[in-house]
Amino acid sequence: MPGYELWSDKERKEVNDVLETGILMRYGFDGPRKGIWKSKELEAAISETFGCKYAQLTSSGTSALTTAMSALGIGFGDEVITPSFTFVASFEAVLSVGAVPVLVDVDDTLTLNPDAVRKAISPKTKAVMPVHMCGSMADLDALVAICKEYNLILLEDACQSIGASYKGKQLGTIGHAGTFSFDFVKTMTCAEGGVVMTNNEDVYIKSDGYTDHGHDHKGADRGADLHPFIGYNYRISELHAAVGLAQIKRLPEFLALQKKNHTQLINILKEVPEISFRRIPDPDGDSCTFISWFLPTEEITKTVIAELKAQGILAGNFYWFDNNWHYIRKWDHLKNSVTLNALHPEMKARVMEEANKNFAASDALLSRCISTSISLLWTEEQIIEKGQKIVAAVKKSLSVAAVSL
Repeated sequence: MPGYELWSDKERKEVNDVLETGILMRYGFDGPRKGIWKSKELEAAISETFGCKYAQLTSSGTSALTTAMSALGIGFGDEVITPSFTFVASFEAVLSVGAVPVLVDVDDTLTLNPDAVRKAISPKTKAVMPVHMCGSMADLDALVAICKEYNLILLEDACQSIGASYKGKQLGTIGHAGTFSFDFVKTMTCAEGGVVMTNNEDVYIKSDGYTDHGHDHKGADRGADLHPFIGYNYRISELHAAVGLAQIKRLPEFLALQKKNHTQLINILKEVPEISFRRIPDPDGDSCTFISWFLPTEEITKTVIAELKAQGILAGNFYWFDNNWHYIRKWDHLKNSVTLNALHPEMKARVMEEANKNFAASDALLSRCISTSISLLWTEEQIIEKGQKIVAAVKKSLSVAAVSL
């Protein structure tokens, strides 16, 4: 799945360009950097590659979400609807701007259930934030329609779906703004980094300043910049941007390998009739970073996971239902609203209320789901071996379940 698997001299070359000047910061030092502006180059490449007018790099996917929300005017008194199956950064970003994350059920796309979104809308709802999990997309036609009907902001968290598209448009460019994460295990990596993408100039200008202490970047030097509003240090470094600049040029190579390996493995898994697969709203747009598949019951799924572990082949197969990072069931720190700094009592109560709702519909799906990550390094022989071992584990578990009945 991740671009780090194919690290090469191309990444080294871009990083060495920066090291030779010694200018690691993205702003200022115009003379000594000798025309080397990796961050600017990467932002231009992102706009061209993904089809958005503007791109603002950040230090992480989390800071990209926080920046986008701030630029879109989301804050105190607002509610943001987001899925129960996501990465913790999604709700962390909502909390960081003073808004309340309203978590709702996912459907068999493993993304926001549009019906659940509609039911969760209140007078305080400001935005809907679909999270395009595991390389695929939410039902964006339905979500766009809901946002238009209720005059809500659509903010795409596309951090896990770089290179995926929906009906010809790249994920992250369809809503009012969208974000990618470029951390170490993403399809293309900067080691650490993120980006806000938008077609709205005002959102871009605000994102540009917000990520750099509120600098307006209109002066001849940083000391001449004005500060129209308070911002924070969410800057990316030139070293990180250099890695990303090499990786984005290789993205077509990465995606082609993912799709080839994904196709070969899923064809093996399809031989088992008891295995069903995640619904993908636009199959042609799947980035193919994962195969997400379902078994008939929670009990059988847990038996398969135990069998994969016993055989030493669990790595790369994720059972999100018991995962501390990606599913509401294990987010006790959110359910209890445990923070180092004190939240307003009313906000704390609302956060706990939302996090402790009944997510039975999501449980019914995630308890039966396994997601298998796709490696760029697999040979055809390794894919066949991996597929056969998974199939054997499934058939063994199904046999045990049949006998117990």
